[in-house]
Amino acid sequence: MAERPVWEQIGTSFVHLYYQRFDSSRVELSALYVSISLTLMLHNSKEKQFLLFLNLHHKQSLPFQKIQHSITSQDHQPAPDNCILSMVVGQLKVDNDPVMGFHQLFVLKNINDNWVCTNDIFRLALYNFA
Repeated sequence: MAERPVWEQIGTSFVHLYYQRFDSSRVELSALYVSISLTLMLHNSKEKQFLLFLNLHHKQSLPFQKIQHSITSQDHQPAPDNCILSMVVGQLKVDNDPVMGFHQLFVLKNINDNWVCTNDIFRLALYNFA
């Protein structure tokens, strides 16, 4: 079997490390971002719609105690400027809430021999088609 392309190896490793840290100790996420990183969080449902731009400090202090992510699929591809796009689809469970679907997109860039996230878009996949 042929070896996976390097961008898939890097993307897969980043995604694994990101959700491991997010689920166990969000303060450790800081090593995966740079000071200019930007996160966009989107929530869509019939009752509420909002988008929220967060810096890393806000992500570390989100208002829940426990979270657990389960990755369904992930895709990675090379992008201009020596970046990697990583798209993740999965489910998460927050505290005692029901399981929810989510999508997350990362833009990864190698800065000083470290792969970091420069942009991050997160959306809860809550849809009410009624």
